[in-house]
Amino acid sequence: MKVNEIMSKDAVCINEHDSITHARQLMRDHYLRGLPVIDEEEKVIGILKDKDILNIKATKSNVTVEGYMHACPLITPETDIADAAKYLLDSEIGRCPVVSSNEDRSLEGILSNSDILANIAGNRKLDATVADIMTTNVSTCTPHDNLTKVWPVLLESNFSGLPVVSEKGEPMGIVTRMDMIRSGFIRTSMSDTHATQPKDTTMVEKIMSTPVYSVSPDTPIKDCLKQMLHYDVGRMTVIDKDRIAGIVDRTDILRAFVIGTDPVQ
Repeated sequence: MKVNEIMSKDAVCINEHDSITHARQLMRDHYLRGLPVIDEEEKVIGILKDKDILNIKATKSNVTVEGYMHACPLITPETDIADAAKYLLDSEIGRCPVVSSNEDRSLEGILSNSDILANIAGNRKLDATVADIMTTNVSTCTPHDNLTKVWPVLLESNFSGLPVVSEKGEPMGIVTRMDMIRSGFIRTSMSDTHATQPKDTTMVEKIMSTPVYSVSPDTPIKDCLKQMLHYDVGRMTVIDKDRIAGIVDRTDILRAFVIGTDPVQ
């Protein structure tokens, strides 16, 4: 299967000289996890990720996208989706611009890991169970934690979301990078040059997503993927005996499709 069969067209993009605040607004308005970045000739030159938006250090309108964007792999409409999946994994991005050709980097569309996952449910590599691919070293937070505690964890790790648990350790929901972006939470600049945390008093319970979408460790990966696609969520909490045993997300399943089911710790 080729990328042109599953990619989304009419991708929302942003110019390298546009303000980073405008990029954040586009992500909030369109619920996007990444934005293709184009130059003055409307050629793709990179990608802006949701993680980059959380790394904003100031609210000044003259801070531009070019200082935050990343290089992205070359994916064309004729790229095989298995190769595209590998490119997404290697680049640690969830969405990638699709360009016309190796020579012409005009924007044709956007390819996400969700697009690929929606078309591989029958792949034999997904016959294993969630226990084979889930991340077991899970960071959590509570509803009463301040976003200033969650922010650095999401920024400095590869986690795109944290499970929210009660004082008794019971799963209650999840808080994601997109939840924070949509809430308007940003890292503001401060006069104290030694300060490292944003000035914000919002608690997790104000923005977290509910309900808890969960699977058990022995759930087949295929069934887990079907639930993720049905509920349109990026991760499932793995529950064992009423406690969180792990997390499985789109990247874990994409990795299983590309390289097999070696457990990720």
